[in-house]
Amino acid sequence: MSKGTLYLLATPIGNLGDMTLRGIEVLKSVDLIAAEDTRNSIKLLNHFDVHTPMTSYHEHNRFEKAEELVALLLEGKDIACITDAGTPGISDPGEVLVKRCVEEEIPVTSVPGPAALISALILSGFSTRRFRFEGFLPAEKKERENVLKGLEKDPATLVFYEAPHRLLKTVGTLYAALGERRAAFCKELTKKHEDICRLPLSAALEFYEKEAPRGEYVIVVEGADTEKLKAEEQQAFSALSLEAHMQRYLDAGLDRKEAMKKVAEDRGVPKREIYRALLTEESGD
Repeated sequence: MSKGTLYLLATPIGNLGDMTLRGIEVLKSVDLIAAEDTRNSIKLLNHFDVHTPMTSYHEHNRFEKAEELVALLLEGKDIACITDAGTPGISDPGEVLVKRCVEEEIPVTSVPGPAALISALILSGFSTRRFRFEGFLPAEKKERENVLKGLEKDPATLVFYEAPHRLLKTVGTLYAALGERRAAFCKELTKKHEDICRLPLSAALEFYEKEAPRGEYVIVVEGADTEKLKAEEQQAFSALSLEAHMQRYLDAGLDRKEAMKKVAEDRGVPKREIYRALLTEESGD
């Protein structure tokens, strides 16, 4: 018996007109639809006159339900996996199911369509050459701090998801961890009242303290200014004496030649300048 196919099917993030013709055809042709929230998805199915059976597949049953769905796929059933809105597998349990299908060598294909993170990114006005999608920040404080520490010097544009009741706290956390950055706060994407609010993080704190956030948000934050960070680091290193700076690397196990090279890089000067300066200090001139 041949195996069935898992279809990762993107659904509209707001505007039903964004549903693709292929997406509708697949929803009608598969044996089963695995939906993150059946109460929400039934509205979509009714709108497009889809009568395919539906089952609930969400965050709280993602492991055990994935096994049930894999068993059906192994029997030859075709299944479409859909999220509440957007592309399955991104900040939802779809990735668990995909992993299991890959392990069982079950065919997996994508039926592309809307993705909130991509829409927000291209609307932000920030660089799209490199970006990092972080989804929802971890709830646990230490884990959240570790994630943000790793982003502090990253030049890539950063993309986050956030719920309205946590938005203000998250903006404060981002400001404290990343410093002043330009940001775009995107909500109601593709809908009639789509809104992109472009503000520095400090101004966003003041704004959302007065204006209660409503709707789900995609926060796009400009990447770190690496030239500015480098200049600040060089300034901090210049406050150290050359000997103290050298000693840091010598204590770390580097030989004198390698230590001089690192000191020169830190201070943004040629290595020969460090060599001459150290010779001068050592000779007492």
